[in-house]
Amino acid sequence: MRKVVVGLSGGVDSSVAAYLLKKQGYEVIGLFMKNWHDDTVTVSNDCPWLEDSNDAMIVADKLNIPFQTIDLSKEYNEKIIKYMFNEYEQGRTPNPDILCNREIKFDVFLKIAKSIGADLVATGHYCKKETEIINDKKIHKLVNAKDVNKDQSYFLCQLSQEQLSEVLFPLGDLTKKEVRIIANELDLITANKKDSQGLCFIGKVKLPDFLKQQLKPKSGKIIEINNELNKYNIYNSKSENLQSLSSGVKYDESDGKFIGNHQGAYYYTKGQRKGLGIGGYEKPLFVIDTDVENNIVFVGEGDDHPGLLRKVLFVASFDEHWLRSDLSLAIGEQLKIKARIRYRQPLQNAILIKTIEGIYVEFDEYQSAITEGQFVAWYVNNELLGSGVIS
Repeated sequence: MRKVVVGLSGGVDSSVAAYLLKKQGYEVIGLFMKNWHDDTVTVSNDCPWLEDSNDAMIVADKLNIPFQTIDLSKEYNEKIIKYMFNEYEQGRTPNPDILCNREIKFDVFLKIAKSIGADLVATGHYCKKETEIINDKKIHKLVNAKDVNKDQSYFLCQLSQEQLSEVLFPLGDLTKKEVRIIANELDLITANKKDSQGLCFIGKVKLPDFLKQQLKPKSGKIIEINNELNKYNIYNSKSENLQSLSSGVKYDESDGKFIGNHQGAYYYTKGQRKGLGIGGYEKPLFVIDTDVENNIVFVGEGDDHPGLLRKVLFVASFDEHWLRSDLSLAIGEQLKIKARIRYRQPLQNAILIKTIEGIYVEFDEYQSAITEGQFVAWYVNNELLGSGVIS
């Protein structure tokens, strides 16, 4: 029997993944990753990892598989937490879950699994891996899950061929409803447990409270930008090139009017609606940009404000990642794709345009709140080909 280490998270998805693999004849071992117990950062009054690890242990006992908890908090702090603070401090919005998959689950965790004799690792992600021989080379494809609403391929957009070669995704052909039915039939403690929310391994957290542990509050201005700002007329002209279109409008204080104060521009992100503490408007106010250097938050009224909308984004060459390197573009080449800039966003029609500096993604339709630091992932025929950090 081939030995598989399953990352048991204490949720229903990884529980059923472990069961399915055992049913298929694998020798299954359950490992719970303890990645957070830093009391210097206030996350919540409860301790989600303690409950999760206990549930994972109960599931392992029910399935009669070996179980162990491993402490990866040092690696998580070095690779994820420091990255988060650094990104926010520079006015970008990171995606720690994507980085956690690349750096922790399918790197550190994978190496530990291999060190105890595992042939493969598995998780409860909703996605599919397909393997083909192409030009005499084994190629692993990351494909959308059967359950379109739960597809999590976006979170795995930074994986490599080497990482994919050693992982299994048992839930790829199941819906969430089917997974819960299986868990209930097995009488697993996780069968009706709610899906986890918030940061990977940390849980639900009020982001400003989290960031205040290292990014201290400092008062700054909130400036409202009128949706008829003259800069938008220039920006929307057909003569604009991809570079300026992807950069968007650059605001300064004189472009709008002062309407209030905030406690730190790095606590806010584009598209944010809550947390501004300003009322009296017909439509909700949205953050359309931040200036961390001058500590200014720019806002606009309504989700159709032109400051929220762009058709083009840019990924610098050093942030460009191809899971399918055999399909990567040469300079000057273009490719019709479907892309998303956030989890659960329906795939959008777009074109990849490769230049010497990097890749432009030009969408057919305007996209709301394209945010620096987040990831764009691109697909062809439901296969995820690559991704990159929006710059």
